[in-house]
Amino acid sequence: MTDVQENLEAVCREILVNARNELYLRMRFMDVALSGFVYAPDMNINRIGTDGFCMYYQPQEIGGLYRTDRIMVNRLYLHTVLHCIFRHLIRRNGREKWLWNLSCDIAAESMIDSMQHRAVRRPQAWIRQDIYRRLRKEMQVLTAEKIYGAFTRWELPERKLQQVMAEFCVDDHNRWPEDDDQNKKNQIENQRKNQSEQIETDMETFSKEGSSDSGDLLKQVKVENKERFDYRQFLRKFSVLKEEMTIDEDSFDYGFYSYGLRLYGNLPLIEPQEWKEVQKIEEFAIVIDTSMSCSGELVKKFLEETYAVLGENNSFFRKVNIHIIQCDETVKEDRLITGEEELKAYMEDLTLKGEGGTDFRPAFEYVNRLIEEKKFIGLKGLIYFTDGQGIYPAKKPPYETAFVFMKEDYEDVNVPVWAMKLILEEEEVGSRRDGYGY
Repeated sequence: MTDVQENLEAVCREILVNARNELYLRMRFMDVALSGFVYAPDMNINRIGTDGFCMYYQPQEIGGLYRTDRIMVNRLYLHTVLHCIFRHLIRRNGREKWLWNLSCDIAAESMIDSMQHRAVRRPQAWIRQDIYRRLRKEMQVLTAEKIYGAFTRWELPERKLQQVMAEFCVDDHNRWPEDDDQNKKNQIENQRKNQSEQIETDMETFSKEGSSDSGDLLKQVKVENKERFDYRQFLRKFSVLKEEMTIDEDSFDYGFYSYGLRLYGNLPLIEPQEWKEVQKIEEFAIVIDTSMSCSGELVKKFLEETYAVLGENNSFFRKVNIHIIQCDETVKEDRLITGEEELKAYMEDLTLKGEGGTDFRPAFEYVNRLIEEKKFIGLKGLIYFTDGQGIYPAKKPPYETAFVFMKEDYEDVNVPVWAMKLILEEEEVGSRRDGYGY
């Protein structure tokens, strides 16, 4: 390495440290997140990028940019940090790579543009303002997942997409882990989740006054910090342990089986067990809010999600006892589902009955009556799909209860302490089966 190159890299590291310090003076609640990088030169990277732990920079580009636009260096640094705070690096989950990268860049840039800090403020181009305007018509918080869903629906022409990419794509994502690199993804999640939660706490307490100029950062951090989990795993909370007619390979010793075949020709010494104890869902109740606040389209998406899970053989027994109950202020309909095909037929001929007010109590009273009448033998749980406020039962029922919401605005919905709450993302239903849980 030549002396000139060493000097340039030293200058670039100093530039990045100065950017970090300038951001810290205005956002002290982000001290750990801003300082959580090792700086490393990379001649093959476009400007700047990260793998979650190291901040890679192209020395000539960073040095030249600092001479012409110091604020842009600050924005680049903060842009990279926001990718880590929001865990954009690890949440692609099968989405189209180029569009996911663009969505993450728009989410990060929109956050910076909402801030009033002089260190990152700059005029917004018309195309940037137009994209923000269109997105905010559809969502209150511009998360990468929702932006991805919006662009998928819009189907913008190629020329427009190229303009958007030229405006928003400012850093390099080539160091982001691939979807199948679970080790790396876990490491990033563990480190950055703690930092993100600390930022949320500091912004709400010690740094409350200083965070007032940070735009929508607190709102978005709250969204990103909500626990995410697989919907199938969520439904497994209602599973039971029961024998099922299937070969139990776990308890079968192939050694004795092979030995018998070798010794006696075609007579094994041991046969595999034909029954196996499995943990699956056998029966539960689904209540659909059919009040005026709940649209038929949202209900259908929710049922499609449940149908997708029902279609997985490792989640449900072949014979199930599921009651789908429609209820607004009173119970309107109860449909018994005993298998996958019946649920499919119900969805294809779905007709909502109700459109009154929202009262959750009649549905619980009805399910309790089904238990008394032995229509449910070992009910493990009830899932109540709704998107509105309602009157909750005063007492906890004798089974697990979850209220499922499909919302755009992320406002807290106050459910009783004895109930679970799950918020499904509309763009994610049917693709990733992730939700936000409490």
